[in-house]
Amino acid sequence: MSKHNTTTMQAAEMRASVALSAIYALRMLGMFLMLPVLALYAAGLPGAENKPALIGLAMGMYGLTQALLQLPLGMASDRFGRKKVIYLGLAVFAFGSFMAAMATSLEMLVLARAVQGAGAVSAAVTALLADLTREEVRTRAMAMIGLSIGVTFSVSLVLAPLFNHWIGVPGIFVLTGVLTVLSMLVVRFMVPDPVHSKLHEDAEVQRGELGTVLRNRQLLRLNFGIFALHAAQMALFVALPFMLVHLGLAKSAHWHIYLPATMVGLVLMVPAIIYGETRNRLKTVFVAGIAAIALAQLGLAAGLASLWAVLAWMVLYFIGFNILEATLPSMVSKIAPTRLKGTAMGVYNTAQSIGLFVGGAAGGLIWQHFGTNGVFVFCSGLMLCWLLLAATAPAPQPVRNLMFAVGAAWQGREDGLQSALLQLAAVQAVSISADGQTVYIKALQQGFDREVAEKLIMGV
Repeated sequence: MSKHNTTTMQAAEMRASVALSAIYALRMLGMFLMLPVLALYAAGLPGAENKPALIGLAMGMYGLTQALLQLPLGMASDRFGRKKVIYLGLAVFAFGSFMAAMATSLEMLVLARAVQGAGAVSAAVTALLADLTREEVRTRAMAMIGLSIGVTFSVSLVLAPLFNHWIGVPGIFVLTGVLTVLSMLVVRFMVPDPVHSKLHEDAEVQRGELGTVLRNRQLLRLNFGIFALHAAQMALFVALPFMLVHLGLAKSAHWHIYLPATMVGLVLMVPAIIYGETRNRLKTVFVAGIAAIALAQLGLAAGLASLWAVLAWMVLYFIGFNILEATLPSMVSKIAPTRLKGTAMGVYNTAQSIGLFVGGAAGGLIWQHFGTNGVFVFCSGLMLCWLLLAATAPAPQPVRNLMFAVGAAWQGREDGLQSALLQLAAVQAVSISADGQTVYIKALQQGFDREVAEKLIMGV
């Protein structure tokens, strides 16, 4: 097989990657659109007076059911079929969205958000993408999904206040439900059916290895990090919209804060990541990102006299947030054992969902007893705890993960292939999948010759 054929996405792989990224983006669009507007809407529902704790629960409730069902639905897709589980999850999510649009009380809204979260198809979508891509291009395909989520998040924060002005929050929920139904059509007509499905150790959770991942202290630090990042994010958006209204900014104009803050954050994040990866300063950039969020939250907690001050702190917040959203998965990938990357990412994603729930619930409860400043103090405390853990953690090695299909010449001699690869310059670890069809390599970013490795694996 030529180098061109092994490193270029085939047409079917590109179509699957684009379509599944779109499904991720459409589903997450509905979630992210709610972030800056739901708290204000929930506060206006009948019987919501003096119930900030319930408002916070409505914000974060979907994270709880998502955390509970994300891994089980992913495993169910191994048994019952990827597309069947994805159809089910999207249908549940659409039903929860329409239910939320019709909610006439806070309690009904909380229930609807729980139903939304129950449509947790992320793991099944990832597994389907793994079925439809070769090992050599799968990392690139997964990166397309990550990019779609990042872009959707930034766009949503800007569009949410405008959509709220045009169609209201119930309209946004209806739009979310409609987009989800359209996603089901995308799965049906645009996503190819896999020839066969199997467990992909780089993309899926191995139940028997959960203990190994949970005992890894470095991964536990990162899991706490994604938990803290999203708990603080959800708590922030429980309180921030009310602060903006208090400072005289109309709900439909909140994008005046979010647009410049998110854009500056995105622009400055790129050189920071490039610097960290190319200069082996990823930990420095990572810790700086945590410090930026902690400082921004402390600034909000200190009390503000103007919208300009809020804008300044939010710019700093989004610089840190975007850096961390980009670097955290990379660090998990660098630290996780080669054959357990899928399991490590599954635990990581679950910790993120738990953070969303805890942030919403805790943010509402703290707001009820200590006001919006109390929420920002809570967020600051979370970030400072994480800052301490991150600053004292060892820096990850400057490695990258690669996957290749095992060549026919090595079938039945996988141990020999593993030993031969370990002799190559810059190779740090090698493992073979349980079925003997895939080899996983962790190699230093400098000094590794991919072409030599490919020839060896193909038996050339």
